[in-house]
Amino acid sequence: MTSIKLKFRAHTDSKKEGALYFRVIHDRVVKQVKTGYRIFEYEWDKQRGEIVKEFPLSAARNEALKILRDKVLWEQRKLGQIVKSFENIGKPYTAGDIIHRYKESASDKTTVFEYIHHQSERMRKLGRVRTSETYQQTLHSFMRFRKGVGLYFDMLDADMVEQYESYMRAKCLSRNTTSFYMRILRCIYNRAVEDGLVQQSNPFKRVYTGVDKTAKRAISLKEIKRIKELDLANKPDLDFARDLFLFSFYLRGMSFIDLAYLRKKDLANGYVNYIRKKTGQQLTIRWERSMQEIIDKYPENPTQCLLPIITKQDGMERRQYLNKILFVNRKLKLIARQAKIFTPLTMYVSRHSWASIAKSKNVPLSVISEGMGHDNEETTRIYLASIHTNQIDEANSRILNEL
Repeated sequence: MTSIKLKFRAHTDSKKEGALYFRVIHDRVVKQVKTGYRIFEYEWDKQRGEIVKEFPLSAARNEALKILRDKVLWEQRKLGQIVKSFENIGKPYTAGDIIHRYKESASDKTTVFEYIHHQSERMRKLGRVRTSETYQQTLHSFMRFRKGVGLYFDMLDADMVEQYESYMRAKCLSRNTTSFYMRILRCIYNRAVEDGLVQQSNPFKRVYTGVDKTAKRAISLKEIKRIKELDLANKPDLDFARDLFLFSFYLRGMSFIDLAYLRKKDLANGYVNYIRKKTGQQLTIRWERSMQEIIDKYPENPTQCLLPIITKQDGMERRQYLNKILFVNRKLKLIARQAKIFTPLTMYVSRHSWASIAKSKNVPLSVISEGMGHDNEETTRIYLASIHTNQIDEANSRILNEL
């Protein structure tokens, strides 16, 4: 028979924190295991033999004690699992064997934070920069939830994952945003399972990991023309933003990241041939005069890139791209105001507009899908369905205005 109990040893100075430890008794032999955790004497419930659950302290301290209780519970559960593994073997063991196995397993542990950071760096080395960035975003979000207190994968159970989701909802994050973090964390967890860091326990089974449909913004061909016809001769920043918006539209709604990394050698023999960053698909687009007119407005880029978005090859190309899209999207807001367009104008609107206008011209779904570089027609169908919803809403508004 083995007994594992949490104990508290008060400090001789009542103003200082005492130590929490486990008492392990097996075959009447008593051993102690330090936890490394410390609390004040008034934070210990002597009758129950546990950390107090409620105390008139500050909210921050109560939250810290809650996290500490979770960690201690996990440590106690781990000791119990070690005892169970010895019992399953059916051979004699001692209290010292339990302690040795516990310390051995603790020294080999990788924390969740360390593992996410490691995976982020691995993705960066593989050239998957965007994935690396999403891992870092998830790490920072999860660390804020945990208030910087680390944990092992064994502690990441369904209750904690639900608490994390509730924490994000309390921060007024949308379901798609919370789902984004949950999917990334689930992906990392599954990788940890493959690496043998934890046994699969499906901790994400009770949280939302889907994708809600969001309203896709598209503008009409008439509005595109109004943007094109604006006189921006004395406003070079707005003119530049307008050119990139139109250039994207001309190239079948090419995404901004693909515009940024479009190379001079991708243009040859009257066609643009490029590989989509998002899907890895190779696309070919016939070069038109309207495209060339925009290129001719600007000096030749000193880099291998065709457009003046990335203009230095200094290892900071991605930062140049991110800064430029923020700049362009800000200028597009001003352009929309001048063109009397009430849809929030961004580079993404160019892509949605091309799809919407192509649909209105009865272009087959398969052609639109291929033109946009979607993985499959179902993606395009979902894409266009949300645009169609906006068109219905606009039609309804016109009807109501005539009442």
